[in-house]
Amino acid sequence: MINKTLNSLNVLVTRPQHQAENLLQSLRAQGAEPIAFPLLNIVPITEKDSGFHLLKQHILDLDLFQKIIFVSPNAVHIGYDWIDQYWPQLPTGIDWLAIGKQSAATLNNYGIDAYHSRLGYDSEALLSSELLQDIVDEKMLIMRGEGGREKLAVELRARGAEVSYAELYRRERPEYSEEEIVKTLYAQPLDAILITSSEGLNNLMQIASDQEKKFSTDSLLNCHLVVPSERIKQDAELAGFTRITTAAGPDDQSMINALLQ
Repeated sequence: MINKTLNSLNVLVTRPQHQAENLLQSLRAQGAEPIAFPLLNIVPITEKDSGFHLLKQHILDLDLFQKIIFVSPNAVHIGYDWIDQYWPQLPTGIDWLAIGKQSAATLNNYGIDAYHSRLGYDSEALLSSELLQDIVDEKMLIMRGEGGREKLAVELRARGAEVSYAELYRRERPEYSEEEIVKTLYAQPLDAILITSSEGLNNLMQIASDQEKKFSTDSLLNCHLVVPSERIKQDAELAGFTRITTAAGPDDQSMINALLQ
């Protein structure tokens, strides 16, 4: 049964292309008119990248770490490909952790039982976990993309842990032509925009105004914006959005539930 609340609403879906299909289908099932407009490209690290050899060494040294933390489903998918390549059998004695239930569920699909905090979907929630309190001299590996927030590593080091990064991929802003920008963002009225990261939000504002600042973003700033956290909500307010709903998390159902509000 179609929920009339979303009937014929034009909803901009900004997840990376390879992660968007389930959300697009779910919105269609609710009667919405979803529009795919990825704001991030996820590009795995290869031998051509400067960080390749350090990444490979961390994977080879996996059994030297007491805790391994995955920050996102992308980190899980790409990280597991690396681990599977060099570790036909997982090393023992490691605590596997994930930020958010979606990342933990993805690890579980690969046969890895991972802990996640039930208090939230961010670094702060994971840092409140009992597993990360008494960690003096423990070696930890954070599986993530290049760059990103430093909150997790900074706090773990402050608690006495030795923290390394396995940087598995980089996030790139997609390139869109002027015609694509006009057709997707301005030619039709958008009712809602779903954003799941501050980086995606920043990319949207840069793409929407065009490099030469040809377009006014006023119509976008008046849209209903759905975000997964208070931190991203604050970033959106600074960008000029005024109609913002904070979802319970970044997963598809939480974003849709927030949109239904």
